[in-house]
Amino acid sequence: MLIHGLNNWLSSPHGQYVLNWEQRNIDAAVTDLFGFHAIQLGLPELRGLQVNRMPHRWYAHDSTSCGLNLHCDADALPFADQSLDLVVLPHTLESALDPHFALREVERVLMPEGRVVIVGFNPSSLWGMRQRWCHWVARWSSVDRPLFIPANFDLIGQRRLRDWLRLLNLEVETGCFGCYRPPVSDQVWLGRWSWMEAAGDRWWPVLGAVYLLVAVKRVRGMRLVGLAKQLRRSPRAVSSVIAHRHDSTNI
Repeated sequence: MLIHGLNNWLSSPHGQYVLNWEQRNIDAAVTDLFGFHAIQLGLPELRGLQVNRMPHRWYAHDSTSCGLNLHCDADALPFADQSLDLVVLPHTLESALDPHFALREVERVLMPEGRVVIVGFNPSSLWGMRQRWCHWVARWSSVDRPLFIPANFDLIGQRRLRDWLRLLNLEVETGCFGCYRPPVSDQVWLGRWSWMEAAGDRWWPVLGAVYLLVAVKRVRGMRLVGLAKQLRRSPRAVSSVIAHRHDSTNI
């Protein structure tokens, strides 16, 4: 269920390029999020909780449990309802058998006002176009073109993901795109295309190879608690009404 077998891809120049962008932007997204319990599902090579200050943080992946690491699947999380304040999903939905069900499981374990941080590849980018072209060539010809993005990733569009989040009352709070360089695997050529980072942010931001979304769980109709609840139940002062009897006089 969770991502595995990515060591070779992540050690490549384009894999390191993506990993570095994701590390910087996830750090920026989670550094000021407060709470008590946080978990990252998948991609242990990325430390998405390293700058977060919640006291209880876990990394869940397919390896044996050890220390702060857990062994679990994203579609069957071993946590009670409304028990986590932050969930980080770095490409986890793209490798899930049922990404929508996995997202519903995340919504179940999130506290009200809890956050989920999602990172995924953008199918509308140059990288996504190359991936589709490789699939098309492999299907209709005998030429075997290697996939640029790992084969077990089923790319999910950012708009489609936003619709899923909306159905689950997960309101998108912020988001961004990145990695605008063409899908090349040579370190020299990646360096030569570095000017596209600033240009992409300004001129074609939705065409970045990777996107990041931060969504917050909204719970409508929540009851007031604590002092606010007591104030709501306190009786209101009722003004006194004094009735005066007047004898009517016929004129």
